[in-house]
Amino acid sequence: MLSRRVFLLHSTIFTTGSILLPSFTYASDIKQHFGVQLYSFRNEMDKDAIGTLEQIASLGFKEIETARSQKGHYYGLTPAEMKSVCKDLEMNLKSGHVHLDDKWQQTMEEAVESGQEYLICSSMPSNGQSVDNYKKVAEEFNKAGEACKKFNLKFGYHNHEYEFESENNQVLYDVLLNNTEADLVHMELDLGWVIAAGKDPLDYFKKYPGRFPLWHLKDMDMDKKESTEFGKGGLDIPTIMDHRKESGVKHIFIEQEEYANNPLDSMKHNMAFLKNLS
Repeated sequence: MLSRRVFLLHSTIFTTGSILLPSFTYASDIKQHFGVQLYSFRNEMDKDAIGTLEQIASLGFKEIETARSQKGHYYGLTPAEMKSVCKDLEMNLKSGHVHLDDKWQQTMEEAVESGQEYLICSSMPSNGQSVDNYKKVAEEFNKAGEACKKFNLKFGYHNHEYEFESENNQVLYDVLLNNTEADLVHMELDLGWVIAAGKDPLDYFKKYPGRFPLWHLKDMDMDKKESTEFGKGGLDIPTIMDHRKESGVKHIFIEQEEYANNPLDSMKHNMAFLKNLS
């Protein structure tokens, strides 16, 4: 595994090179439609969900992942309305970030109505940064995966930075991976938080091939520990994209939580950056 210093140095050099050489291409053996995590547009979605979705569609996004908001999982729309709006805009509501809580049955029923495929637990459902706790959480996740399977849904988990802490030389995220069933718990790897934790995503692709059917593609300002526009942070995006097949990714959702100006301008930049790679 690359040390954090070496990995970040490599990332900086490679990112600089990609700016100087815009003709660089990554392997194009996988047809890729990019999606967006709507948390990137959280304020806009709460103010005007349909209008914001129209703007997002105009950027060329084909898939949507929702995030729990003040107005619920679908920003004040019913699940059926959300499905209909996305269909009219030629986008597919593919996934949603949810909590594993006492409303889990309702969450699954609404997901079926919305037509989405994945329900992604967005954070640890219980406290405790310990191996024992992560093993307990893994059991909960396996059960949630079984429950989702009965609804023809897929359950998954989205990481942050803290899952990569260690106890007794065991990385907690690895404990979670080792104690969950691959067909029941589908991991959504947030690449920005992986590198923020000082880890190399490629190591995880090699150690756990095929375990990451969903990504959050997010560049990170490594000094501020904040997301930034593609090419401005520490994520080696061209190399990451070259290893899509190894990771098992099927759906790539772009997420950006902080912006140089506003989310729409940032997403225009991000989509142009990816287009220049292809």
